[in-house]
Amino acid sequence: MEQTVEQKLKALWLLQAIHTKVDKIRQIRGELPIEVADLEDEIAGLETRIEKIRTDLDELEDSIVKRKNMIKDAQLAIKKYESQLNEVKNNREYDAISKEIEIQGLEIQVCEKRIKEFEFEIRNKTENYDTTVSNLEYSKGELEGKKKELETITSETQKDEDDLLAKAEKAEANIDERLNKVYYRLRNSFKNGLAVVSIDRDSCSGCHNKIPAQLQSEIRQRKKIIICEHCGRVLVDEGVVLEIEQDYGF
Repeated sequence: MEQTVEQKLKALWLLQAIHTKVDKIRQIRGELPIEVADLEDEIAGLETRIEKIRTDLDELEDSIVKRKNMIKDAQLAIKKYESQLNEVKNNREYDAISKEIEIQGLEIQVCEKRIKEFEFEIRNKTENYDTTVSNLEYSKGELEGKKKELETITSETQKDEDDLLAKAEKAEANIDERLNKVYYRLRNSFKNGLAVVSIDRDSCSGCHNKIPAQLQSEIRQRKKIIICEHCGRVLVDEGVVLEIEQDYGF
């Protein structure tokens, strides 16, 4: 059976009234869900950073070991070349061996320089590691506190929210598909989620712009669905609000 315009307006206001209550419950939680999600992302980032620093430190330690081994090899080579100096037969051989000794000496200097650089990097990265671990522990503590706070608020309000959402689903079933689409498009367009609003002191209670007397009269007749010419919300008269409050307690 085709609904009258009045029935459609009442159904829309009922759905809006239910959703407004749901919104108020969610407002009680405030920014906590977002803060929890942000902290979880931050912790994941800190853990990734710590793992990267660990890998870098391991690589630096390996590089130091490698350079120390190169120094040992160079020192052994120098000893070998120095012993060969006692057996040279001419200046050419002496110069060649001396050149090799010089090259190995330079290799030792380069390795020692690189070891100092690696040790400097290790000190910096270790300091960074300690700071990051400290930040991670702090963020974990913050997350635990925020989660407990959110769980407490959720446990206190979840049943009410679930009941209201069930009522919203029933109310939505009494609204045709076209109006449902209009309702949700409007609801998603406004930060406060108000798609259907009432006349309040001769004004739209959504945008607070004045409603002409003639238009107010048409709204109260409930013969057609009228939208606010300023904000585009669906308008209902004060009587619809009162009737829904009396019938449903909203």
